Amino acid sequence: MIKWTVNYTNYNGEDVTEDLYFHLNKAELTTMQFEANGAFGQYLERLVNERDIKRLGQEFRKIILNSYGKKSDDGRLFRKSKEMREEFEQSEAYSTLFMELLGDEDKATKFIKGILPADLQNTESPNRLPKLAE
Repeated sequence: MIKWTVNYTNYNGEDVTEDLYFHLNKAELTTMQFEANGAFGQYLERLVNERDIKRLGQEFRKIILNSYGKKSDDGRLFRKSKEMREEFEQSEAYSTLFMELLGDEDKATKFIKGILPADLQNTESPNRLPKLAE
């Protein structure tokens, strides 16, 4: 799990600092691996090597949205829902995060590694992700 702090201006013109949480559990990661026909990191690396920026951007969007959630106070649950994802995607917090990650390969790599289960962070994630936007 990773906590990512985002600073943005909301639709009321107010400056906001918000902590966002992202995580993929092993079941979710396994599902993504099935869809990718291979390991999660290898799939992203293949897209990078193929220089398929359009598809990589689409997959990165999916990764961000599928990993977004809210941690319960007792730490027992990480809640996710279609409604929560849609609400997040329509926020300036999402837009700011998306552009920040696509514009900085170090941050993108840190994000991808951070959303993985702790015991997979060094084995399943790509070494580097490319800068996708200027």
